[in-house]
Amino acid sequence: MALFQSNNPVLKESMFGQAAQQGEAMTIRGTVNKMSFLLVLLMAAAAFSWGQFMRNTGNAFPLMIGGAIGGFILALVIIAKKEWAGYLSPAYALAEGLFLGAISAVYNAQTGGIVLQAVGLTFGTFIAMLILYRTGIIRATERFKTIIFTATAGIAVFYLIAFVLRLFHIQMPLIYDSGMVGIGFSLVVVAIAALNLILDFDMIEQGAAQGAPKYFEWYGAFGLMVTLVWLYLEILRLLSKLNRR
Repeated sequence: MALFQSNNPVLKESMFGQAAQQGEAMTIRGTVNKMSFLLVLLMAAAAFSWGQFMRNTGNAFPLMIGGAIGGFILALVIIAKKEWAGYLSPAYALAEGLFLGAISAVYNAQTGGIVLQAVGLTFGTFIAMLILYRTGIIRATERFKTIIFTATAGIAVFYLIAFVLRLFHIQMPLIYDSGMVGIGFSLVVVAIAALNLILDFDMIEQGAAQGAPKYFEWYGAFGLMVTLVWLYLEILRLLSKLNRR
């Protein structure tokens, strides 16, 4: 059971370990199907939010703020009540779609063309990480997990500090600066986000192997989506920095 852990905060060994096997078990195919469904919902909501921005810039900002707050609250509830994932994950995907569509439109208005690039790079990275995982080139060893967990926790703390400082009108240059240091920071964050996919793949595979309950297919799909959303946002930020140079 030592390998049965993940850096993703919504995919943890304890989540599977606490769940008694009842009825039909989780499968990888079932998780993939549910992840595909969530992606369709997210893209549909994103297209709607994007369209609102194109019609009237002011219409998109309430959707962006509402989607971000709603998605965050729903994520906390799903993490606390994993058995509700089948009911709340679609709502989470819609909320994140509204947020991503609006914020993508804002970035696109500033630098046209980077949104399509960010989408392509996100899915390309996902496929690349999946290939690297399935071929065994990158393995989710204990040392690998510890390194990625520590790096991700450090990034989370840094972003939290940056958020608090921004309330006092103090900007963290690493996050927003388009110089070499700022770009280097974004490259590191993108790499860490991408490597989190390896841990998520491993957790889903381990969940299916351990016979986790069927509703964990929704929970696994939700956890994978959390990482994809983060990866996309970081790639979008990186491309924005590169285009401002």
